[in-house]
Amino acid sequence: MLREAGTEPPFSGEYVDLDDEGTYRCRACGNPLFASDAKFHSGSGWPSFFATLSPETVRLRKDTSHGMTRTEVLCARCGSHLGHLFTDGPKPTGLRYCVNSRALAFEPAVADDNE
Repeated sequence: MLREAGTEPPFSGEYVDLDDEGTYRCRACGNPLFASDAKFHSGSGWPSFFATLSPETVRLRKDTSHGMTRTEVLCARCGSHLGHLFTDGPKPTGLRYCVNSRALAFEPAVADDNE
């Protein structure tokens, strides 16, 4: 999946409906990619985010496979295929990083004992 640029079937991934607080990391190298507060339910069938943790966490490249032109999202650290980027997301960015659950590892937020 991560090296072959595959896509999991929609609504099949473990993180599609996850609403827990935490950080989504690259499953291959552990690079922190997305925060849970940037995740939204797009209805697309894949985990969707309107922003990355920082611009340096992902790399974008043109993808002309399957007879269409899209923007592929890759892990900036290891080059693993994460998913695709679309411009139909919510405010404030208008972006939708449509990511395969299999490309991600979720790290739950640590509870603050002072709360």
